[in-house]
Amino acid sequence: MRGNFGKIVVFGLIAAMSVPFLMRFSGCFKSQQNTTERVETTPAESIKVDIPDFSVDSAYTYTARQVAFGPRVPNTTAHKACRAWLVKKLKSFGAEVEEQVLSEKHHSGKILNGANIIARFNPGNPRRVMLAAHWDTREAADKDENPAKRKTPADGADDGASGVGILLEIARTFKQKPGNLGLDIVLFDLEDNGKDGDGSGDTESTWCLGSQYWAKNKGNYQARFGILLDMVGAKNATFPKEGYSMHYAPEITGKIWSVAQRLGHSRFFVNETGGAITDDHAYVNQVGIPMVDIINLGPGPAGTFGFYHHTHDDNMNVIDRETMHAVLETVLTVVFSESAAIL
Repeated sequence: MRGNFGKIVVFGLIAAMSVPFLMRFSGCFKSQQNTTERVETTPAESIKVDIPDFSVDSAYTYTARQVAFGPRVPNTTAHKACRAWLVKKLKSFGAEVEEQVLSEKHHSGKILNGANIIARFNPGNPRRVMLAAHWDTREAADKDENPAKRKTPADGADDGASGVGILLEIARTFKQKPGNLGLDIVLFDLEDNGKDGDGSGDTESTWCLGSQYWAKNKGNYQARFGILLDMVGAKNATFPKEGYSMHYAPEITGKIWSVAQRLGHSRFFVNETGGAITDDHAYVNQVGIPMVDIINLGPGPAGTFGFYHHTHDDNMNVIDRETMHAVLETVLTVVFSESAAIL
């Protein structure tokens, strides 16, 4: 769906609808500081949207820093060290940070220990927007073309780190220029160690353990809408309108893609509907918060992930500043347009 572009409106909640999960597919830009000022208009009024300075270099560096810890596989030293760094970094940006500690059973029977990291900006503001990504990595690169490497973990540069890197840069900009709304950045853990299968039985429930836990323990938290970033940094990425996003939050999805197209990012945000992915947003949507998944996926219902997915090619060589710029600018514009719309 592609709506007519107008003012970014104040989005109301869309009631969650029951829908069965579909199978999870197992399947050089010049960096710059950007200060952008735009006017989005409706027949009734003009609203100035002042976007803060942002740096794609910072987002890239935050991505590389996570990778430098090594694969962030739960129960490992690298995972613990990266968690501590993420918490410290978010606190340095002025956020109120909570570590939602969890221990969940892996499909093999072992216990995975982790934490969802929740950073709150303007915690007293009842009008809230939620941005999220997962920060863990898969325990084995089981799709690697080299059989000898399939039992060892990959860097997870795009599958996890790129989304977190962009959110850290958004957090940094929010410290410099807080918007007129509450912002919650949620870094989900235990997302990427599910069991591949044909979607039958309870295979799907083995994925996204952190967001499942969050959804069961969110209390009375609500947000006007949410945006999930997953695999958002690879060169030549394409982001079709993901299936669950269109089911639960079609208006918000349409607005995001319209913003991206107005900004000149239609090469990345393609105006096509893709498959439905069991990702963290699925469980957020199930508890009544409309959340959109921006995810690198081939168009069409049978679209597949990038060549590097769950292989050792998912390293910093696939990360591209131009792709990160498109996502960072689009998400910031949506967030600050929402802020301006509630003045």
